[in-house]
Amino acid sequence: QVQLVESGGGVVQAGGSLRLSCAASGRTLSMNYMGWFRQAPGEEREIVAAVGWSGSGAYYTDSVKGRFTISTDNAKKTVYLQIDRLKPEDTTAYYCAADRLLSDLIRRRWAVKYWGQGTQVTVSS
Repeated sequence: QVQLVESGGGVVQAGGSLRLSCAASGRTLSMNYMGWFRQAPGEEREIVAAVGWSGSGAYYTDSVKGRFTISTDNAKKTVYLQIDRLKPEDTTAYYCAADRLLSDLIRRRWAVKYWGQGTQVTVSS
């Protein structure tokens, strides 16, 4: 089992920045890739970014390229999502996920094995 705990969400003014953290524990060696998703009420959960624990293979959905940066600290087993130039439309819950396959995170959300509980980001205009 793998446990994922997100933190770092909050209320920020538009144009500001936030850094979300996701600490992984348990059998993390079996999970090669970490991802960040977001889900607005009534919408499907969508991939935002994903990366391997080594920092390789970083993926970003087109709508966040240039503003979101995913990174890892392997020693701390923590993955981060830096969000810059926040927009009101970034307001939603953000979820951390872990999977053995990058393709699961990017294309097969239903197959993703481990999820965090989510952290809320609210951007005020």
